[in-house]
Amino acid sequence: MAQYIIRRLLQSVLVILGVVTAVFIITNLTGDPVALMLGEASSAADQEALRKELGLDEPLYIQYFNFLSDAVRGDFQDSLRFGGFSSMEIVLDRFPRTIVLAVCALVVSVVLAVILGVISAVKRYSKLDNAVMFMALVGQSIPNFWLGIMLILIFAVNFGWLPSQGYELSARYLILPTITLAAPGLARLTRLTRSGMLDVLSADYVRTARAKGLREGVVVSRHALKNTAIPLVTVIGLDFGNLLAGAIITEQIFQIDGVGFLLVTAIGSRDFPVVQAAVFIIAASFVLINLAVDILYTWLDPRVRLT
Repeated sequence: MAQYIIRRLLQSVLVILGVVTAVFIITNLTGDPVALMLGEASSAADQEALRKELGLDEPLYIQYFNFLSDAVRGDFQDSLRFGGFSSMEIVLDRFPRTIVLAVCALVVSVVLAVILGVISAVKRYSKLDNAVMFMALVGQSIPNFWLGIMLILIFAVNFGWLPSQGYELSARYLILPTITLAAPGLARLTRLTRSGMLDVLSADYVRTARAKGLREGVVVSRHALKNTAIPLVTVIGLDFGNLLAGAIITEQIFQIDGVGFLLVTAIGSRDFPVVQAAVFIIAASFVLINLAVDILYTWLDPRVRLT
């Protein structure tokens, strides 16, 4: 187990390095941030002085090696837009809001998906099953930006029950963005849970458990659901990473000042250090989540051996 974790951590470092390198190259090919910072009316001498101060007058490969040496220490330089503030500190200050939103969306989608998927599988081809599958199909078809706007229009504008934007650590501010962010994952996990449960419920060991006289609830929860969990855990791990990255749109709609909102603002202002720090945090979170999912396999299925 220890060797596997060490090997995966080394692979994770390479993945994060590749992602951050790609972002460094792309951001530096989008244009010169100095002209944007000083404005078109600035003189060439002022632009050249600022470019030299920021190290942007060096060749690209030298900028890259300087960037890597700083990134190893977690230093992505100061923000070009928020002068005097470390880019990493700015990102980490907003990261908890994105984490809270992603965790709330994940909990809602997983809990409801498991409940609806199990009920749908047990009541196969019933009216309830058809209704659940119809809602899952609709949930996967509706773009989340449209869903968010409709939720604001109905519950914030028409009824005035919930705020339309802003962030506070309270249910009133989290309900609408959580539903918006959780809807696609909820629909996908519900369909996956139903299909997995249908396969397991027809297995020999489930029929044996029923033949022993076990209650249906015990058969479903202790025998069938646990064996359905492995593909679910895989998708849940990927979904959590996608929620962190996908929160960009939701944060824009509800004006939540998280990492997604910051990333869009930094890209618009060509604040390269903030963009690189934000992508680093998101990529590292995604990789660590997938590592945790791989380790969780051994608990769900002792036959899985990480070698």
